[in-house]
Amino acid sequence: MLSKALLKLIKSLEIKKFRKEYELFVAEGGKTVCDLINLNIEVEHIIATKEWLNNHKEIKNLNISEVSEEELKRASFLRTPQGVLAVFKQPKYDIDTTIPERELCLALDNVQDPGNLGTIIRIADWFGIENIYCSQGCADIYNPKTIQATMGAIGRVKIHYINLFNFLNNLKEKVNIYGTFLNGENIYNKSLENRGIIVMGNEGNGISEECSKIINTRLFVPNYPAERNTSESLNVSVATAIICSEFRRRF
Repeated sequence: MLSKALLKLIKSLEIKKFRKEYELFVAEGGKTVCDLINLNIEVEHIIATKEWLNNHKEIKNLNISEVSEEELKRASFLRTPQGVLAVFKQPKYDIDTTIPERELCLALDNVQDPGNLGTIIRIADWFGIENIYCSQGCADIYNPKTIQATMGAIGRVKIHYINLFNFLNNLKEKVNIYGTFLNGENIYNKSLENRGIIVMGNEGNGISEECSKIINTRLFVPNYPAERNTSESLNVSVATAIICSEFRRRF
């Protein structure tokens, strides 16, 4: 049975203020919930239907409430609930700003759409990128829409919110800082490294003027054929996938 107190808590976590205050977030769907449990993300509470629990008897020693489909629907942030919803504690990570000196990382400059952010995290996970540095203007990683879009990748990729300008400024003499621009060099002809940081910009405005000044390697993803009239730009998550794929293809 779903208590009023638990329902109130879950619903409050749709709002960033309460996610931050309680240091909790909501994940939904069997794959995402099970992945996060298996990755040892600490569980606060699980609510699930009898059918889902019967099919997942390996979920033990946790704070579980069996609920009806109607109760789950009342708690869910999805139009069609997927049998289970869980409240997790937000993991805490130390911010190591020297990681780009040793491996490839992403930096996000005011990526504001929760779905785009979640998709980028999933892409990073696919291509073995373990750290993403976000400006303070980025969407909240613990937004339910973002968590849903990560499909469990949030348990493997560390997200750090930082002053992005200062972060990049401190790295510019040490590593390549990559960014995409219409006047950049064709990425398929450019020498790349398997360390450094790739900066992806805002959905509408691209990389900010402030951060653009620090980027020391400007890249361009060409359309095909070059002379053809085409879309003005790529979605930021699509562009991230193309760029990460090209980096990983080289090494």
